[in-house]
Amino acid sequence: MFEINSSKKIYHAKEINKIFDGKVNNSFPYVVRTTQNNGLRGYIIENELYANDKNTLSFAQDTFSVFYQKEKYFTGNKVKVLKAKFENCNEKVMQYLTASFQKSLRNSTWGLGSTVSSIAETKIELPIENNEIDYEFMESFIAQIEEERIEKLEAYLEVSGLKDYVLTVEEQKALDDFGNIEFEEFNVIDIFDVKNAGNILSRDIIKNSGETPYLCASSENNGISSYISYNEEYLDKGNCIFIGGKTFVVSYQEKDFYSNDSHNLALYLKNEEKNKLNQLYLATCINKGLGYKYSWGNSISSRKIQTDKISLPIKNKQPNYKIMETLISAIQKLVIKDVVLYVEKKIEG
Repeated sequence: MFEINSSKKIYHAKEINKIFDGKVNNSFPYVVRTTQNNGLRGYIIENELYANDKNTLSFAQDTFSVFYQKEKYFTGNKVKVLKAKFENCNEKVMQYLTASFQKSLRNSTWGLGSTVSSIAETKIELPIENNEIDYEFMESFIAQIEEERIEKLEAYLEVSGLKDYVLTVEEQKALDDFGNIEFEEFNVIDIFDVKNAGNILSRDIIKNSGETPYLCASSENNGISSYISYNEEYLDKGNCIFIGGKTFVVSYQEKDFYSNDSHNLALYLKNEEKNKLNQLYLATCINKGLGYKYSWGNSISSRKIQTDKISLPIKNKQPNYKIMETLISAIQKLVIKDVVLYVEKKIEG
């Protein structure tokens, strides 16, 4: 079904002058072996002659991640380009095939990497009609899923109040004046009450047995491993900042939760002004301010955090929780704007 090609030119990150977080003029996606964000490391400006064809699949040889690439793109090392041999290779069909590849590769036994031969021998399960591959079904199936997801997304944006992406005067001013904001360092324990979270082993829970978040130290899904039902005596209070003790993954937890490890920390803001927005700001401050010093071999603890400091915006020498809230509100609107416009465009047809 596919030609398996090497990239026209391999671009090593350390040799690239600039990797942009977002698309800029004359830039193209830079696809690497990451399993997240469609394989995208960022955007780079290089000679278009070496860009790989659009409407192809990128195949990372040692992480076994396959993604559909709608635009022309450049790649890093060990990323193959799969170009369709069949005519019905529109976007929705290619998205279906991407999912089929990912499903097949979950059970891969290739070990540390794959070769052109092993990729070529990979089999994927596809729908058929009259002993022919049913591309029409693939296209309609993806279209149906997309429609359902758009409806759910629109409903979520409406209920959560995120459809309003227009900055207020206060939010715009906060962004404009950010460079002039005064900061000062504070002891973490002066800002938060710190406690160790609970310790419920994964072997003692039943996954998806309830509605309460069960947190681990993962960086994915806001640290939520599952939703469970369990003895409420072991419940930790929400509306706090959660730190995965061994991995130093920092997140804001809105709801009450269960924890998988007593090395995890729950930080409860002492100030009465606390809300979701200013705590999202504080979670970022903790992550940026302390993340450099903690790792798996030197994990954070309730003892070590006693001497840690973080830098915060101030007003009258005290933490300025209002500006934290306003900044996060503004950033949230800037981020969600493209999502709202995308949903509106899809609904309009």
